[in-house]
Amino acid sequence: MSPLANLSRLDVTPAEARQIQKQIPPLVVRTDRLGKLRTVAGADIALGPTKGYAAVIVYSFPDLVELERVWTAGRLTFPYVPGLLAFRELPLLLAAFAKLRQRPNVILADAHGWAHPRRAGMACHLGLLLDTPTIGCAKSLLIGEYQMPGSTRGSVSALRDGKERIGTVLRTRANVRPVFVSCGHRVSLRTAVRLVLACCDGYRIPKPQRQADQWVKELKRGPGNL
Repeated sequence: MSPLANLSRLDVTPAEARQIQKQIPPLVVRTDRLGKLRTVAGADIALGPTKGYAAVIVYSFPDLVELERVWTAGRLTFPYVPGLLAFRELPLLLAAFAKLRQRPNVILADAHGWAHPRRAGMACHLGLLLDTPTIGCAKSLLIGEYQMPGSTRGSVSALRDGKERIGTVLRTRANVRPVFVSCGHRVSLRTAVRLVLACCDGYRIPKPQRQADQWVKELKRGPGNL
């Protein structure tokens, strides 16, 4: 089985999942392999005790007008294990992306990518499986050390694990908590930071990602509430 085909094996044990993640870093492209950027998708997950929901919203870029939204729900089959959340969430996300009429040019995932203990966060895994440029934009730290960036919008500092830079800590709005940006696949760290800022419309979280987060929480409360 080829390494890329092996990444699609999601119904595995935690021990098997760790072995699969070890195959991810050599496959990740951390340089820009982007075509013309016309669309950007935000993707997010909401999980209950046994059931999860995934939402994807596609926007035009750079004006951020909504073009399409899809969602899916399903039973959770993988346990909650820090560092292996991709195996719990990816089945739902992949099912949602399969419903899209158009593939987005880039994906903003509420997840870490390269900033992961095995350099194999969900943004990397998702980008590889979809062969789509993907950026990890996480709300909280998973691994690494950093100096707090300046308080103004656009201020950055390096996120490092030892001597290796694994991401960027980015202030997307003045005087609010920063976000943690890392490479997912086919987008350089510099470009990832630029695109995250370009998708921020005055709030801390980029619009596509923020709207997907809000919608998936509504879905979790019940489709009848929409």
